[in-house]
Amino acid sequence: MEPGILTYPSLTLRIGIGQTVGLVIGLIGFATLPFFAAETGWMLRWGILLWYTTLGAIIGVFGVYSEHPVLHIPLPWWVRAPFIGAWMNFVLTFFVYDQFSAMMIDAFGSSGGLLTSPFLFALEGAVVGLIIGFVTTRFAGEGPETAGHLAETKEP
Repeated sequence: MEPGILTYPSLTLRIGIGQTVGLVIGLIGFATLPFFAAETGWMLRWGILLWYTTLGAIIGVFGVYSEHPVLHIPLPWWVRAPFIGAWMNFVLTFFVYDQFSAMMIDAFGSSGGLLTSPFLFALEGAVVGLIIGFVTTRFAGEGPETAGHLAETKEP
């Protein structure tokens, strides 16, 4: 019996699971964002929902790399996924810096010191990446074998 695209290990399954976990986290953000910043608009809420769904897919795709392609050092899921999550949220912070800054001040007050930095969303991204990385690796595997059946060619 040939391995299907949704059998363990599978890149397609990794992407699907990553998107699903990202969607759940995005829905939590979509629903709870108004509690942290009442004046949050719909665009930011929808953006957060779609952002974490996309982040889940990205972490799913990068599960193929269990070794750094240039440095040839091991790249386990618990390093790879939090790094991707932190990096993507770090980049997101540049796009919505003013809104995130206002949200952090609403949550922690103007005298919150370091807690008012919008760049703390990079830390949140690392935690979200860790969760997505764990679930995708647990249920869909990791490494080059996840894409193995996609690269095989059938002889006529």
